[in-house]
Amino acid sequence: MTERVRIEIDPLGVAEVCLVRAEKMNALDPLMFRELVAALATLRDRAGLRAVVLHGEGKAFCAGLDMASFSAMAGSGGQEAAAVPGASDLGARTHGLANMPQHIALGWRELGVPVIAAVHGVAFGGGLQLALGADIRLLSPDTRLSVMEIKWGIVPDMAGHVLTRGLVRDDVLRELTYTGRLVAAEEAVAIGLGTRLCDDPLAEARTLARAIAERSPSAIRAAKRLLNLAARNGDGSAAALLQAESDEQIRLMGGPEQQEAVRANLERRAPRF
Repeated sequence: MTERVRIEIDPLGVAEVCLVRAEKMNALDPLMFRELVAALATLRDRAGLRAVVLHGEGKAFCAGLDMASFSAMAGSGGQEAAAVPGASDLGARTHGLANMPQHIALGWRELGVPVIAAVHGVAFGGGLQLALGADIRLLSPDTRLSVMEIKWGIVPDMAGHVLTRGLVRDDVLRELTYTGRLVAAEEAVAIGLGTRLCDDPLAEARTLARAIAERSPSAIRAAKRLLNLAARNGDGSAAALLQAESDEQIRLMGGPEQQEAVRANLERRAPRF
């Protein structure tokens, strides 16, 4: 079977997840959807995981849906769709609150450890939503992004409306969604679609992931839970978030990892977690 997603995990617990359909600019076809679901399941259950780097092989991060592939799938009477859980019924909640295509992007945000997307070339449509699922998006200066679904007469439906909440100003997001215009990397960072520009996003993502991997794993996971809760809470009551802060801190304070962090700082050495 043709490989679409490759996973490598180093001794520090940093996973690299690479889209490997370079000849199609890593466009999302049914097989890539299945393999991304499998990758998320593998990483969710992986003991010792500290961070994830998500990137694409070749000249692009991800050009979005492979519309030719999905058109052929529709013309086959839905036989291939049946092999992709959730693809034939977008209304089905196959992954908690999400359907399968939404899970492909939202699943990275729900993963217990930080995910860093190294984005180069293009991130269009579903590819942009995939990148938005990451905690951090590092862009090469020549990257172009687009909420491209309107070109095909559809709307973003891979959790994009959830993932852009709090990132992009409402009127700016509306303009991008209504027009599908291309956004250059510098503007993408300015409006919140990207975190920062890097001459070599993949090298920088690897460096950042390893720096995260050297921190207390329990504290990193707790921080991600709190940040996710804050993003979901929006303008709602602060009570749940304040309580969650206290609960997480109580679990961390005095634990073996927190004690090691204190000792390492006092002894001016790298911590051993």
